Amino acid sequence: MVHFDTITQKYGENYMNKNEFIDAIASKSGLTKKDASAALDATLQTITETLASGDSVSFIGFGTFSVGTRAARSGVNPSTGAKIEIAASKVAKFKVGAKLKEAVK
Repeated sequence: MVHFDTITQKYGENYMNKNEFIDAIASKSGLTKKDASAALDATLQTITETLASGDSVSFIGFGTFSVGTRAARSGVNPSTGAKIEIAASKVAKFKVGAKLKEAVK
């Protein structure tokens, strides 16, 4: 179990967890919490499946989720100091849209 102090250290004081996010969705949309939770889960699952297939998801003004590649590289094992080869990998990326960027300013 994660202690609240650990969450605060990692995310800061203004942190919204998934349950609080679902409450906000329900409040703003008029959906029940159960329906808001189902809608959020479906949204996240769809974004995940789309990225897994190599495609992007774009919400104009909000941002774009896409897949990037990280090249193979050399690294060092911090506990032994031995050099290791790190394989190439795919990573999820998010590029902030103009409206979101302006709202956060």
